[in-house]
Amino acid sequence: MTTSSPALAVKIYEQAKSKGVHALDAPVSGGDVGAKNAALTIMVGGDEEAFKAVEPILRVLGNNVILQGGAGAGQHTKMCNQIAIASNMIGVCEAVVYAEKAGLDPSRVLKSIGSGAAGIWSLNNLAPRMMVKDFAPGFYVKHFIKDMTIALEEAKQMGMSMPGLELSKELYDKLASMGENESGTQAL
Repeated sequence: MTTSSPALAVKIYEQAKSKGVHALDAPVSGGDVGAKNAALTIMVGGDEEAFKAVEPILRVLGNNVILQGGAGAGQHTKMCNQIAIASNMIGVCEAVVYAEKAGLDPSRVLKSIGSGAAGIWSLNNLAPRMMVKDFAPGFYVKHFIKDMTIALEEAKQMGMSMPGLELSKELYDKLASMGENESGTQAL
């Protein structure tokens, strides 16, 4: 259930299959809140037969459990998740700082924009932590950097340019160099 490269997930799958056992890659999203509330999103890659056998167990941990495809598909889906979050976090940080610089009450701004088109998970769950300088990890900066690195490597192999992800990784690398590697992603 860790996040790894899709190639590693395929290698594990193939090794397991050669020994007559099943392996699924099933990375999660939802952070500490999702884990504590058994409300994780679980992105699964592997054989449907194996998925169906363990699906009841996965549903104890999460409320959004989806078989994405064959081995490695869970990891590719997690990369899509991290890519979307990476650019969104820049926007969330900039929105909070903009509200402060404009002399607005950021918590009131969040009440307005959090229920509209801008109402993404990071805005509604991490921006309040940002405003009170609560950088306790729900998801560590160091792990986000690892995931962004995997996504950039995969994108390169597919011949894709990822300027938003590259910028986000650059900013998180700078944050880590400032001693915030063990902080939550909202420390950006």
